[in-house]
Amino acid sequence: MSSDPLSQLLSTVNFAWRREPPSATALDNIQWRADACNAGSILFFQRFDDGRTDAELHHRYLADGAYSVLVTNRMLDCFDRLPGKGLYVTRPHEWAQVVSRFCDLLYPLDPQDAAFLGVTGTNGKTTTVKYLESILSAHGQRVLSIGTLGVSLAGDRLLETGFTSPPLIELRRLLHAHRQRYDVVAMEVSSHALDQGRAHGIPLRDAAWTNFTQDHLDYHLHEAGYFAAKARILEMVQDDGQLYTTSPDVARRLLAQGHARVPIQVLPPARLGPEAIAAKPFLALEHNRQNYALATALANGILGPEARPDWRDLVPVDGRFECRVIGNRTLVIDFAHTPDALDTILTAIRRAFPGSHVATLFGCGGDRDRGKRPLMGAAVARHSDHAIVTSDNPRFEDPERIIADILTGMPREGHEVVVERPLAIARLLDFLATRPAQEPWVALIAGKGHERYIDRQGRKSAYSDQDEVERNLARLGWT
Repeated sequence: MSSDPLSQLLSTVNFAWRREPPSATALDNIQWRADACNAGSILFFQRFDDGRTDAELHHRYLADGAYSVLVTNRMLDCFDRLPGKGLYVTRPHEWAQVVSRFCDLLYPLDPQDAAFLGVTGTNGKTTTVKYLESILSAHGQRVLSIGTLGVSLAGDRLLETGFTSPPLIELRRLLHAHRQRYDVVAMEVSSHALDQGRAHGIPLRDAAWTNFTQDHLDYHLHEAGYFAAKARILEMVQDDGQLYTTSPDVARRLLAQGHARVPIQVLPPARLGPEAIAAKPFLALEHNRQNYALATALANGILGPEARPDWRDLVPVDGRFECRVIGNRTLVIDFAHTPDALDTILTAIRRAFPGSHVATLFGCGGDRDRGKRPLMGAAVARHSDHAIVTSDNPRFEDPERIIADILTGMPREGHEVVVERPLAIARLLDFLATRPAQEPWVALIAGKGHERYIDRQGRKSAYSDQDEVERNLARLGWT
């Protein structure tokens, strides 16, 4: 074994199993992607129960990697096909701690350098983090925000990670690279990240939990596992911090299950006057006022609790209740892609536009929780006068099969099916054009929001709901 610091650390970690490399190679970097490796790399490869065989993983990720050392969280039956590699296996429950030790060596994190704030929940994470970013930035704080919309620093877009919460090595590298440029880190923390240890060791000053409804059961298998993963955010909160939530059910459940190692405070939706609603129409929605309440509570931990008109500093969030108004037609693009998110936004639309008819265009992603598909169909049917069921990100599934699952939750009447999403948006606008001009309609285009692609058969093709709407408005001569 070489005498470089990474090799020395490898020699001191109490791995469950190891096979030393046959020759001493100087190690100088750690990676989580095989295609980013060179001869000086340690590749940290986390094995999941995702249905793929070790042979598939070997062929796709490991066989041709340039790394010298491989660290995994379990034994793989392809180890004998990796001659010349150093192989190390952690105990499954120690994976995050081991990765964190190597990150500490290369990308040290000083909690005194910045305040860390985390947001979890089924829906609303992105909006809450972006509201928080707006509030803190308006008061002179340099904010690094990390989430579904990518990474932003002081309001400028830095990069896309492709994750709501990036892998730990990527996260620590990012935090270390920009450590002199931010005062606050505001980050979304997904259930996958919490379960996989992607945010392990990040010292949260405070945290927020927006809500909890069915999602990601393809990964977590059952609702209890999903909730348990979310509850791990409490392990990240520092002893003098607290958790804010707008869900009394979440608070009750955490307390009943003994997770409350820090105080949990339940917040009501923010109370805002007509001036605020007129200036920021997205705050007419109750769930956005809930997100705003969480953002202001987290901001108070940085700025102090004095009363501030923080709503003045908010800006619309990409793909979250984006509105386009043409006469009596209001077009709304939103990321809502779960039963609860659809139920919430459609309820909010009914309340905010009490005299309007509602049309909804939506689909469901492939290779994800099939159980939520009929629930999404039922939510749309409850609240919509007309619905168009279409494709979203089919991934490796047949879009028509996904739609068939959705339709089992919907009545026979009141909807139509247009499989290709661009054609579905054209059909939605044509439908609105057939209605009397004096008849008010709100059309919700749900599911993609900020996404500018369609994921099909392993390929992401450029696509935008926003662009399709503008194209069809021009076609119809609506300005």
